[in-house]
Amino acid sequence: MGEFDLIDRYFKKPVRRADVGIGDDCALLSAAPGHQLAISTDMLVEGRHFLSTVNPQHLGHKALAVNLSDLAACGARPKAFLLSLALPRVDPAWLQSFSEGLFQLADLHACELVGGDTTQGPLNICITVLGDVPHGQALLRSGARAGDDLYVSGTLGDARLALEAFRGHISLPESVFADTRARMETPTPRVQLGMALRGIASAAADISDGLLGDLGHILKASGVGAAIDLPTAETLLACRATWHCPSELAHTCILSGGDDYELVFTAPTHAREQVLAASVQSQTPVTRIGTIRAAPGIDVLDEQGQALRRRFTSFDHFAAP
Repeated sequence: MGEFDLIDRYFKKPVRRADVGIGDDCALLSAAPGHQLAISTDMLVEGRHFLSTVNPQHLGHKALAVNLSDLAACGARPKAFLLSLALPRVDPAWLQSFSEGLFQLADLHACELVGGDTTQGPLNICITVLGDVPHGQALLRSGARAGDDLYVSGTLGDARLALEAFRGHISLPESVFADTRARMETPTPRVQLGMALRGIASAAADISDGLLGDLGHILKASGVGAAIDLPTAETLLACRATWHCPSELAHTCILSGGDDYELVFTAPTHAREQVLAASVQSQTPVTRIGTIRAAPGIDVLDEQGQALRRRFTSFDHFAAP
């Protein structure tokens, strides 16, 4: 099977929102009047971002989900995406499953594949996603202010816990492992919440490399610091309700685990009812876990309000082993 036969069989679908999709040298899209284009790209490399044993349908889902999560953090509505795919060989069964997972999520968010590239090489998936957001309403990292509340969506740490089990560092009950593995392999991009937070949240980011690391990007861009209430944050590791995860591991998973693809965001205290309404509207749970402060840095506070001395390190592609 040649390159163009591969594209036609597994990835070419009619477009409805784009002006021109796959088949020409460039796709053509029109920005809606009064809107800005939001653009983001992510690369997934076998052995670095996913295991070779992952279900290809799950991999197709995740490859797009991590990009949609960036749009969610910006408050943008998905519009279209480009797919660049390096394959060691043509495997029809793998491609069929991968494309099914990819398009199931794409169709759920009305996000059309409009172009890309394929080549032979080590398995590598690169997606560029495009969305739109009303002019001036995008959520940015630079708007947090001292006194703002600090929130996260969903749960944290489940994906890291699954990874620890894969590495053989911990043994999980079968049901817990199944749930955490699903969180690692098929994350849910919080697109609806991101759009619902327009005009409410003062700053936002998605949690891809760990809560402390991604919150740190907000704090640096905004010139502020934060205090996190650890007892509240501990409730965000979903499996703790059914299985007693050791505290040290739980703290690592929650604070620096990564691969959660939840949103961390800030909002003024007077907007608490609006944040709750956005949570209900988007059917996405949110938890207030701390406060933005004027002093730089992040303090993680224990039950007595004392800062933990332990340091937590979020994922870094070039620092990680």
